[in-house]
Amino acid sequence: MGTRRDIVQQLGALCVALQAAPARSTPAALQVAIRAFAGSAVPREGRVTLDIAPLVENGNAVPVTVSVEGSTRVLRIGLFTERNPLPEVALFEFGQRSGRAAVATRMRLATSQRIVALALLADGSCWMAQADVVVTLAACVEG
Repeated sequence: MGTRRDIVQQLGALCVALQAAPARSTPAALQVAIRAFAGSAVPREGRVTLDIAPLVENGNAVPVTVSVEGSTRVLRIGLFTERNPLPEVALFEFGQRSGRAAVATRMRLATSQRIVALALLADGSCWMAQADVVVTLAACVEG
C-alpha cells in the first residue's frame, strides 16, 4: 500500500484522465437514465407535450418547453437526450402547492439527436413525449 501522497497523485491522475476523455451518451445510456427516472413505472406516450424546434441552426441554446395535461399531480419532469455528454439534461420537481406542471428552459445539444421528456405523476404513472432534432451547428464545435 502506498503513502497518502501516492494515493492522492493517483486519484488526481485518474480525474485528469476522466476529464480528458469526452463522455458521450448512447441510446443504451438514455434507456438506463429513463428507467432510473421512472422507477417501476413503464413510460407511456401521451399527456406530455414537448415543444422544441425540429431543426435548429445552433445547438448552443435551444429553447424547449414541456407541459403535462391532466388533473393528477405531477411530481417530476425530466429532460433527456440521446447523444449529449450525459443523458439527463434537467430534472424539475413539483411540490404539493405547485400549479400547472410546465417548464421552459434552454438546453445545449451536442449534435442531432432524440430528445425525451418524461413526467412522473402522483398516481405512479409515467408519461412521455419525444422529438428528433436536427442540429446544423453542434454546441461543442463552436468556440
